Amino acid sequence: MALKFAFLLISGCGGCDMSIVDLSEKLVDALESIEVVFWAPTVADVKYKDLKAMPDKSIDVAFVAGMVRNKENEYLVKVLREKSKILFAFGACASIGGIPGMANLHSREELFENAYIRSPSTENPDRIIPQPRSLFNGYELTLPEFLDEVRAVHQVVDVDYFVGGCPPHHEHVARVVESIVTGKLPPKGSWITNGKSVCDVCPRNPANRGETREPVKEIRRMIEGVPEEDKCLLQQGYLCLGPITQGDCGACCPRVGIRCAGCGGPIPPVTDFGLRAIGSIAAILKDEKVVDQIFEKYPVLTKILYRYSLPTAMISKKGGL
Repeated sequence: MALKFAFLLISGCGGCDMSIVDLSEKLVDALESIEVVFWAPTVADVKYKDLKAMPDKSIDVAFVAGMVRNKENEYLVKVLREKSKILFAFGACASIGGIPGMANLHSREELFENAYIRSPSTENPDRIIPQPRSLFNGYELTLPEFLDEVRAVHQVVDVDYFVGGCPPHHEHVARVVESIVTGKLPPKGSWITNGKSVCDVCPRNPANRGETREPVKEIRRMIEGVPEEDKCLLQQGYLCLGPITQGDCGACCPRVGIRCAGCGGPIPPVTDFGLRAIGSIAAILKDEKVVDQIFEKYPVLTKILYRYSLPTAMISKKGGL
């Protein structure tokens, strides 16, 4: 009997949907065991009212991609939770808040001012900003109410499993789908991961090359110079977060000379990504001069350490580091 499957994209970009479509023929094979009953709004022409009409717990497995940004997102996540036996937070936004979560460093007023009034491409002399309700030619028009903070899915409803990545790598998605179809899921509340960090699977890692790791002697931004081929990015001074990021991507960014930014999420059982990152990086810095360089190069360190995970951080969301 086929498993009834649902996929809901809320305030996301659609990349997580594409990571499933990228399974290609593997997805076709999986469809022999999975019946897609809901996939909105990107793939199937189904309405939210159709989801609401489904019996509770009639969906065997559901994925949510995207973060909770407005009242509509919040409502839909709650409805899907009611209809689903197993709920996955799929991708960085759903699991830890994602890049849009950095909006939590600012107030709603600041965000609207920048987006609708101050941006260089905006001409808005009347300073009009979107409203939840407005009248036009006698009709009442509505928009979902903007929430004060971005939230990950588990901060709104109970989540059974988490999958990292922005988006999840399609090879890892294949492993996730296989674990669902075969019924070999870990205990509830687990991340679906291979258990290795990005450094563990990175060919640049000195330990993987039989070399000795050296202390970091200077800090560089990615716009400074060209990273040396095959040499550890962190050792070259680029703030690569590979040591504490789940490596289900196969270290695809460091392989092409781009530092890991942490989209895979923290290695379990770590909960606060940024705090663990601070400790890991501080342990390999040569001296205090290098520490000073970090703050010179990155005045708002929060946007580096919590690029993908600010909504689930323990620190104050408004202050920052």
